[in-house]
Order: sequence, then structure tokens, then C-alpha cells
Amino acid sequence: MHASKGDKLVQHGRVVGQHDHVVEVVEVLGPEGGPPYRVRAENGHETIMSPGPDCQVRHQEEQRQR
Repeated sequence: MHASKGDKLVQHGRVVGQHDHVVEVVEVLGPEGGPPYRVRAENGHETIMSPGPDCQVRHQEEQRQR
């Protein structure tokens, strides 16, 4: 997994009816864009995250095209 500051991480819901959890990467702590990442949720909460296989990166350039 590779992410940059400003990218979004989308953790998909694991059960029916559970919404995706979207956070913004505010700092890359791993080497060469790898995890862990400091992320910020929409409510302003920040945490350190090492995403698993159920997580997807939405790069900034992909977000602008939507």
C-alpha cells in the first residue's frame, strides 16, 4: 500500500448495513509512502493507522476526477 498526504483511506464495512469509514492521510510515517499513517476523520479525531486488506487508497488525483 502506498499513500501520500491528502489521500483518503476507505475502510469498507464488514457487515451488511455498515458504512465505509473514510479518513484523510495527514502524515506518512512509514518508508516510501508505506504505513503507518497519521489520519484524520471527518469529526477531527486523529489516530495512527496501519490499514489492512479491507482498506482502499483514494489518491488525490482520483478525487479531483470525481
